[in-house]
Amino acid sequence: MRLRLGFLGLGALAMLTGLYGGLWRLGLDLPHGSSLAELHGALLICGLFGTVIGLERAVALGRDWAFLAPGLSGLGTLLMLSGAPLAGAVAYALAAAILLAATSTIAAAQPAVFTGTLVAGALAWLTGTVLWLSGSTVPEVAGWWLGFLILTIAGERLELGRLMAVKRGSEALFLLGVALIAAGAHNGLTSPNGAPLYGFALLVLTAWLIRHDVVRHTVRQAGQTRFMAVCMIAGYVWLGAAGALLLAMPPAETAFGYDAALHAVLIGFVFSMVFGHALIILPAVARVRIAYRPALYGPLVLLHAAVLLRVAGDVLAWQPGRAWSGPLTLVALLGFVGLIVGGIVRRPRRSDARTTATAPAPAAPVTPGPAANRGR
Repeated sequence: MRLRLGFLGLGALAMLTGLYGGLWRLGLDLPHGSSLAELHGALLICGLFGTVIGLERAVALGRDWAFLAPGLSGLGTLLMLSGAPLAGAVAYALAAAILLAATSTIAAAQPAVFTGTLVAGALAWLTGTVLWLSGSTVPEVAGWWLGFLILTIAGERLELGRLMAVKRGSEALFLLGVALIAAGAHNGLTSPNGAPLYGFALLVLTAWLIRHDVVRHTVRQAGQTRFMAVCMIAGYVWLGAAGALLLAMPPAETAFGYDAALHAVLIGFVFSMVFGHALIILPAVARVRIAYRPALYGPLVLLHAAVLLRVAGDVLAWQPGRAWSGPLTLVALLGFVGLIVGGIVRRPRRSDARTTATAPAPAAPVTPGPAANRGR
């Protein structure tokens, strides 16, 4: 458990340093900001999400060797920050390879479209990182790295979609989106033909998620279940917006088209998914209980306000909007983390458990009912 918490700490370090570099890129004069700005994308994709997803997958697989994935991605972050970017990139690539092996093991034991999608997501991370290691720029591999996150989330949502009746053509639509993601990433977001393919892929996956995801039903419930559904739906809106931006503002032809689409996906879609899944994933990974509180809507609103500012600033070439979006994003993320940490419920000690074993049950559970299950 200490090892798991250490991995989560390294993921948090990657997030904070990556965001710090992002603030410098937006024009804030910060000490050592220029060096971190160069690592901004790698720290967030490989350092943060590579570590967290690798840890979640290792816990799900239950094999000791699978924990090498979050360990290596955490090591990659430390190497990056210590001034050894080449060694850090190698560690990230090895982490992606271990994640691919762990995911393939799960898929072999449970062959299904959703496990195959998770394999495709891990392969996308490995492909992008190897290309980056071989000299490609971050914009050139961004389609692969974003594909890692998009396909991982889509695969998990597809798994939950099995709880609903299968509709004709649903899998075909989903697989079309996956294939277009691969084609767009291969051509590159900054190429004339890569951006339209990727944009259309995002629109296809958004259509599938809105039509077939369980959130269409869970959003009608209350408490934590509704909060998670709201996070999902808000994220889907930004995923579709990113697709439309790639079609309307091709990065090869516009100054801020790449930036707008990238942050609509990364902040609007991915971080919204993080907000929605944190109340489920963290208890499973860190073995803690987290109480849901309506105050979590506060950081969620701030997060989407920050994305709106960023995209509006990019579309209108409005620098103040772009500049303010960075600090607002940081406040939203730190506020969410603070509420999550503050909501951790202490597990009773053995002596406390013996004392309270015969005590009457509390009037209501700490974490309201249906949200504790996997129907997120």
